[in-house]
Amino acid sequence: MTVRRVMGIETEYGISVPGDPAANPMILSGQVVNAYASAQGIRAAHASWDYADEAPLRDARGFEMGRGVADPSQLTDEEDPTLANVVLTNGARLYVDHAHPEYSSPEVTTPRAAVAFDRAGEAIMAESVRRLSQVPPGVNLYKNNTDGKGQSYGTHENYLMRRETPFTDIVRHLVPFFVARQVVTGSGRVGIGVDSRTAGYQLSQRSDFFEVEVGLETTLKRPIINTRDEPHAVADLYRRLHVIIGDANHCDVANLLKLGMTSLVLAMIEDRAIDADLTVARPVATLQTISHDPTCTALLELRDGTKLTAVQLMWRYHGLAERYLESRYAGAPDDDTAEVMRWWGTVLDKLERDPMEASRELDWVAKQQVLQGYIERDGLDWSDSRLRAIDIQWSDVRPDRGIFHKLRAAGRFEELVSTETVLDAVHEPPVDTRAYFRGKCLEKYPDQIAAASWDSVIFDIPGQPSLQRVPMLEPLRGTRATVGPLLDRSPDAATLLRELASASG
Repeated sequence: MTVRRVMGIETEYGISVPGDPAANPMILSGQVVNAYASAQGIRAAHASWDYADEAPLRDARGFEMGRGVADPSQLTDEEDPTLANVVLTNGARLYVDHAHPEYSSPEVTTPRAAVAFDRAGEAIMAESVRRLSQVPPGVNLYKNNTDGKGQSYGTHENYLMRRETPFTDIVRHLVPFFVARQVVTGSGRVGIGVDSRTAGYQLSQRSDFFEVEVGLETTLKRPIINTRDEPHAVADLYRRLHVIIGDANHCDVANLLKLGMTSLVLAMIEDRAIDADLTVARPVATLQTISHDPTCTALLELRDGTKLTAVQLMWRYHGLAERYLESRYAGAPDDDTAEVMRWWGTVLDKLERDPMEASRELDWVAKQQVLQGYIERDGLDWSDSRLRAIDIQWSDVRPDRGIFHKLRAAGRFEELVSTETVLDAVHEPPVDTRAYFRGKCLEKYPDQIAAASWDSVIFDIPGQPSLQRVPMLEPLRGTRATVGPLLDRSPDAATLLRELASASG
């Protein structure tokens, strides 16, 4: 296998109202979703979410948590009719999740496509902010992971894996990788500790909020490895690895590597190609130690007593990936895999020489460079509240206000995905996954869609006594190649369903 697999990113956005810190975030988040949906002519009643196959309490370790002992935040399969929840024509989901507006990208098959559709989510959120600004005071949104006052919200990754892969292998090989990965994927944060009470700067927005190595939870007792077993696919064949430890990235290279490096490590795990024991001693404490060290020189300890830096541990994984690709593809993998390997090595080289060399590629480095400029210019120290304000403003989704967006417009970052590609991804679904069928049905038959989910579309056909559900349990079916002609020749949903029934019969 290579970096190519079904994958996607979910991002909860920080939200505030200028001059009103007590504003209700759930109501505000609903306004964000509805502002965009109404502008696109999407009515929630005709594009809501199908919860039939949701199972958030099923654990990959072989059991299911009882609903009576679950935290309410874990019951994501219970629909709240007061919360906005829509499916978009690009195949994504836009909804309110725990008092935050969330954009869940459609399923894609490459890291580069994941970057494009993640940035499409930024554009969608920026458009909502623009529309809401027409009625002062408006709403501000931030693509970040903490408010700096003790609250954290997630950026989650999803990877489709073979069910036959033992979950114990996933845990053993992924924990060290996730502990070290933040030197590449962290988005940077002013403040140390959950509530940022200690002055300083760290690599990751999320690391201080993790408490255990393995667990089912996502908003409390956060685990490095999340065990939710909710495949949204044929359960006997696949598992969906739900990764909650990542940061919200703005830099294309960091985002590409977050998905690409992880996918390659998963490929090696699936093919049993990792023969080294890289187990980290005290992984949760080490995760935070690494995040608190922007010099990238802190030593972590492996179970066998070996001491090395996080960058050196990432080189170990890079070396394993090189050997794996050489053995299977004679060192000539597909273009997507070659791109990930090239950037992976380039970034580690820079981090090893001087982390500041990676300011065009990595979020945490770029942000630190900007903050350091303010410190030197104005004589500030890391306890100054102005630096925390700059940290928040960095992630503002508005193109004319967000510091990152202004710097990107000035050419300060390596850009892998063009603006044109991002704008296309706002409306058009990926062509090589089931998201194509979902998105195109929403585009072509909006008034005949009752609901949809990752693995189904439910039609409400005029004159029919009941709703009709089309299951989509194979993520690589429903592509443009397989259903494009069928959709083209079906003027309405009734015709589409007859054609589908005829083809399956």
